[in-house]
Amino acid sequence: MNSRILSVLFVAFLLASCSSTKNSKNDLAINVPIETSIDLMNINDDRAPVTVNPGRFTVETVTYRLPRVIQGTYSISNFGKYIDDFKAIDYEGNELPVNKIDTNTWTVSSAKNLDKITYLVNDTYDIEVTGGIGKDTPFSPAGTNIESKNYVLNLHGFIGYFDSLKNNQYKLDIAAPADFVRSSALQTMNSTTGEDGTTITTSYFAPRYFDITDNPMMYGNLDVEEFQVGDIKIVLSVYSPNQVHSAASLKETVLKMMQAQKAYLGDINVTPRYDIYLYLSEEKGDSPKGFGALEHHTSTVVVFPESMSEETLASSMIDVVSHEFFHIVTPLSVHSEDVHYFDYNNPTFSKHLWMYEGVTEYFANLFQVDQGLIDEREFYNKMMTKIDGSKRLDDAMSFTIMSENILKVPYKDQYLNVYQKGALIGMCIDILLREESNGQRGILSLMKELSNKYGKNKPFEDDKLIEEITAMTYPSVGVFFETHVEGDIPIKYNDFLNKVGLEIGEGRVETNYILMNGMPIVSGDPEKGTIFFTEKVLENSFWADQGVEANDVIKKIDGKEMKMANANNLLQEVFMWKPGKDIEVVLDRNGEEVVIKTTTTKTYTNGTAIMEMADASEAQKVLREAWLKG
Repeated sequence: MNSRILSVLFVAFLLASCSSTKNSKNDLAINVPIETSIDLMNINDDRAPVTVNPGRFTVETVTYRLPRVIQGTYSISNFGKYIDDFKAIDYEGNELPVNKIDTNTWTVSSAKNLDKITYLVNDTYDIEVTGGIGKDTPFSPAGTNIESKNYVLNLHGFIGYFDSLKNNQYKLDIAAPADFVRSSALQTMNSTTGEDGTTITTSYFAPRYFDITDNPMMYGNLDVEEFQVGDIKIVLSVYSPNQVHSAASLKETVLKMMQAQKAYLGDINVTPRYDIYLYLSEEKGDSPKGFGALEHHTSTVVVFPESMSEETLASSMIDVVSHEFFHIVTPLSVHSEDVHYFDYNNPTFSKHLWMYEGVTEYFANLFQVDQGLIDEREFYNKMMTKIDGSKRLDDAMSFTIMSENILKVPYKDQYLNVYQKGALIGMCIDILLREESNGQRGILSLMKELSNKYGKNKPFEDDKLIEEITAMTYPSVGVFFETHVEGDIPIKYNDFLNKVGLEIGEGRVETNYILMNGMPIVSGDPEKGTIFFTEKVLENSFWADQGVEANDVIKKIDGKEMKMANANNLLQEVFMWKPGKDIEVVLDRNGEEVVIKTTTTKTYTNGTAIMEMADASEAQKVLREAWLKG
């Protein structure tokens, strides 16, 4: 999941107020593993030396690439632009002719004489800009970090592939200081200590290039905790530069969350190990600025601000990492040929982002109410927020067409809707399945059936999935897909909520301390560098009761000075507030300091909400219980 959503939304509001390439037997005399190495002992100007030895070629010209696009991002990253001093060396130690075709592609002439390729890799964190990531810069969780205390090794940024050899095995050697903690899910072959004891070289094995890109690593001053959730080994690796947080402090939150997820998934069990890599950013200098997470099939890389409170970080980990973990269902177990045979430089995209990201996001919310982590009201509020959010995007756009063309205008600007309307599509299908089966089947059972039919090594045909789901379920599900997923007719959510005795209504509804009806009650003045309350604050009962007025400038929140540079972080803290929290907020009202020191209470506003129907029948209530607790 490309989860920079919350950060992006706050910035926007403030300033505006995942065909196969077969190995050619003619390319190699012997099909041997491609030997690669990353040298973290000899960093040159924040650049890591990489060596690639492909074995002996039997053709005159070969092509080597770094990925232009990686799975899960749905955006262009161009990792080739971080490569310097690219050289092709023959068996005599001489340089061979190299032609750089484009940003990510090099061709090597006289390839029969090619012994190895060498180059230097710049990290991406160094070039991110304050307040967000720069244009065409990889999203931070997909990026790379090279510094003395920490290395974020998203290997797609270091290791490339030869066009005809993506399905070859890879051997990867990483040389690093002996005192570094090493965290990786790739199969370890062996480790060798250097003669002086200061270096350890670890050798890893990858069955094919996909496994290089799908298994991130983290090296350095890490804090690592390992624990079991059923028969899944969870490895939590945390880098906190100022040791504000630790893997130990987050262990119970992650353990409780994943125990609940495993209980919810039941007999879906497709991975023996799951890795979480958490990088906590100082938010200054060359620290990463793109907060969120990127899923891999059996791991996720997360970037959050180090300054987050323990409570806020724990809540954010539940919301974000739970989504990423549910990707073990899709795309790991259920995915199309576009995903299985992904082309890193000229990708085609599946029609089914409603499933990969939408259903995954729906599971990340539904499991919380199913397992008692949140109550029904909180779940309804989350779904209502998604309804509001989806309507601010293009609600009359075919989801399958959008998904298939996600890198193109105007579809790429609608990507956020995969987490809004995509999740709502999952909700509607879930309710339909419950209705048709008298509560016995839901979207989780559907995904289990698809997982059993396909699995991680067998992709489905993209154009046939909806037809297959309809055949596996009910005609009404097919009509829904035809009308609202393939078609462009907006969903009338009450038509589905009414089936479970709920409705969207107007009235006094519980809301959030910073967002109301999906919109923030603050704005920003870039020229003055200030954040202030808008007139909407008067409609928020908590702030109104504290005497807050429109245009009040927020100076401090719980002792932390509010600036444009840290606004996203502090506003996320407020977003996570719960009733019963002691707070202190300092405002500037026309030059006069106003201090609010109180304990938060529930806050309300006038608006739309999902609520129980007063005349709901017993059958509707029973179906609702099956839906929420099935």
